[in-house]
Amino acid sequence: MAMNTTSPTAHSAPGVMFISLLAIILLSVALAVGLPGNSFVVWSILKKMRKRSVTALLVLNLALADLAVLFTAPFFLHFLAQGTWSFGLSGCRLCHYVCGVSMYASVLLITTMSLDRSLAVAHPFVSQKLRTKAIARRVLAGIWVLSFLLATPVLVYRKVILRQNRSLVCFPNYPTEGHRAFHLLFEAITGFLLPFLAVVASYSDIWRRLQSRRFRRSRRTGRLVALIILAFAAFWLPYHVVNLAEAARALAGRAVGSGPAGRRLLLARHVLIALAFLSSSVNPVLYACAGGGLLRSAGLGFVAKLLEGTGSEASSTRRGGTLGQTVRGAAASPEPGPAESLTAAPSPHEGSELK
Repeated sequence: MAMNTTSPTAHSAPGVMFISLLAIILLSVALAVGLPGNSFVVWSILKKMRKRSVTALLVLNLALADLAVLFTAPFFLHFLAQGTWSFGLSGCRLCHYVCGVSMYASVLLITTMSLDRSLAVAHPFVSQKLRTKAIARRVLAGIWVLSFLLATPVLVYRKVILRQNRSLVCFPNYPTEGHRAFHLLFEAITGFLLPFLAVVASYSDIWRRLQSRRFRRSRRTGRLVALIILAFAAFWLPYHVVNLAEAARALAGRAVGSGPAGRRLLLARHVLIALAFLSSSVNPVLYACAGGGLLRSAGLGFVAKLLEGTGSEASSTRRGGTLGQTVRGAAASPEPGPAESLTAAPSPHEGSELK
């Protein structure tokens, strides 16, 4: 369609060279920080943890999802540097499909962390029964299967398109503007709005319960998980706002990139996609910040120490029900140590204390 062969912005357009340079910088930073950082997290969990908690399994899968999307960064960097897509239709669809799967897996894993935290506070006995390796693996398998399914529109709509300057671009090609509106709305709703409504509801419930019970350790509860959620929202919210704006234009019958507003949205989308890659590199930095003194005391094993098992997993293990490695002295300690869990659940016998 003529609409799609001319709409992807050519490199001669005003401001596009600056946008391309900015995108190259953002992708390069994401690759330089995220690839070794997430690889280190995966290595730490697989090699340094003899007994992996449910929390560790969630973090492991989050790191794997981040690594998957970072492996596509060199292909996009090559495109930005050369100004043309050189990897064919299969490479076009595969790279964007991997990015879509990673986005869905990340947001679903983060949602699972927040729901796990909420369940631990609201129903600690139920949480102990459910937080087993067997159930965790089923949930993780379901997350990945759902992520692969939700990302399938990318395989349908992505095409390699010849631009007016004879260069190639990997760009979504929609039969009608209705298809474009559907895809953009579907991605924004399933990949951001619905999961984050669940996250906000979970943390609102946690805050209400902690306030009413006046937990002494409420400030430390789920702090790192909250940082992961906030970082993901900060990097992905602008992208989905642009998605919704483009969907509104599509519903109004306006072609992609048409008019000044359409061109601005198209340029903004290029930068925001590159910015979203940074969300795949920020989590290891958050772990390092949360590790605090563990960096000095545990060295390369600080991630394993940070993710060691929760009190609820330990108590269930003593009953033969679940997994985990316990930090037995934690409940007696007046303040939680640096190795407190990301999504620690309170043991029912701990009364008014929450890790």
